Amino acid sequence: FFHLQPPAAVQSGGSSGAQLTHRLGCHDRAVLLYEYVGKRIVDLQHTEVPDAYRGRGIAKHLAKAALDFVVEEDLKAHLTCWYIQKYVKENPLPQYLEHLQP
Repeated sequence: FFHLQPPAAVQSGGSSGAQLTHRLGCHDRAVLLYEYVGKRIVDLQHTEVPDAYRGRGIAKHLAKAALDFVVEEDLKAHLTCWYIQKYVKENPLPQYLEHLQP
């Protein structure tokens, strides 16, 4: 259902940026951008769903998949993305909350 693209070296500063993607039809895809900002800290930066697919809960699935990844990998998450902040507020599951970076 979702595809995690492994971190790739980014030219500026050598940080690791990556994305979680979900294919929508032939050419469209929903994307969640994230970046490792520390050894075990991931910054969930931005969700993007094409206009034609908005309102179908796709961003919610991206947010859940990203947070489940953080829990499974025992990482800490910094939530830059406003949508993921909203998702956690609406779904304050203990496993998510204990993996948030203060």
